[in-house]
Amino acid sequence: MTADTRPTGELTLRTLAMPADANAAGDIFGGWVMAQMDLSCGIRAAERARGRVVTAAVKEMAFALPVKIGDTLCIYTDVIKVGRTSMTLKVEAWAQRYLSHLMEKVTDAIFVMVALDENGKPKVVPAE
Repeated sequence: MTADTRPTGELTLRTLAMPADANAAGDIFGGWVMAQMDLSCGIRAAERARGRVVTAAVKEMAFALPVKIGDTLCIYTDVIKVGRTSMTLKVEAWAQRYLSHLMEKVTDAIFVMVALDENGKPKVVPAE
């Protein structure tokens, strides 16, 4: 970990950045990182909603550092708001550098997830 910063939220997903996910320079595609963040939000929101969820919005996202082949991408999520049918999650993506304990924050974003019923219509998020 860097000395002054630590991940916030719950570790929701860890995955290895592989060559198929990279450009010719060995940098992992931003879209792949964003997809892992979306998967993480889906996991966390479905647990909270106790059912099916979909991504409704992703708020501003900027990449601070690249993810490289061999890095372990660690996604942390935190449900920061629960509305009637939606949940807002703060998501952080951290890279554990290859063969190292060094963790660096790559990006973060706010995702809005909506709970759905069996017919695909928004449903009320149950109380905890």
